[in-house]
This record gives sequence, structure tokens and C-alpha cells, in this order.
Amino acid sequence: MVSNNQQVLGLLGLARRARQLVSGEAIVLKNIQTNQAKFVFLAQDAGQATKKKFIDKCNFYQVPYSQSFTKSQLSQATGQARTVIGVVQTGFARKFEELMNME
Repeated sequence: MVSNNQQVLGLLGLARRARQLVSGEAIVLKNIQTNQAKFVFLAQDAGQATKKKFIDKCNFYQVPYSQSFTKSQLSQATGQARTVIGVVQTGFARKFEELMNME
């Protein structure tokens, strides 16, 4: 049986290949502010200033987010070294939210 976290990481890789992710702090921030980001992954081991900035923005713009994974887990799932990842497709975002709430 595959755990929810493994399912989320697998789906993250699929979303990356489908070009439904944006990554990098500036790009994700812009996508949150323009309501294009539907879900945000923020690494647990991100810096305090980065965490505060993205949590505040996500709360203000009502974008759901998750801090369940480390930088290395997110990087391994997507093939890019990233601290913040935004999901721009509604279907993927809904599935991530569903899997994250099942924990």
C-alpha cells in the first residue's frame, strides 16, 4: 500500500511533466497574487523569512498550502532543487488537497 505522502510526491512529478507547476520564489509569489496558483508546497526546512512570506500570502489570497515535505523530497519529486512549488491546474490542486487532508 502506498502512503499518502508517496502518492502526493508521485503526483507532484506527474504534474511537473504535465507542465502544471511553477517553481521559484518570485514566480510562485506572482502566481499567488494573480490567483493562478491553486495550491502551494512550501518546504519544511525553508528559511524563516521565506516561510512567513509565503504563509502570509497564501492566507491573504486564500490559497491552500502544505509544509509536509522537505526541500530534498520536493526536489526529488520534481527533478528541480526548489523550496516553493505552486500548482496552477485546478484538478491537480484539488487532488493534492484531498490527499493532504486524508493524513
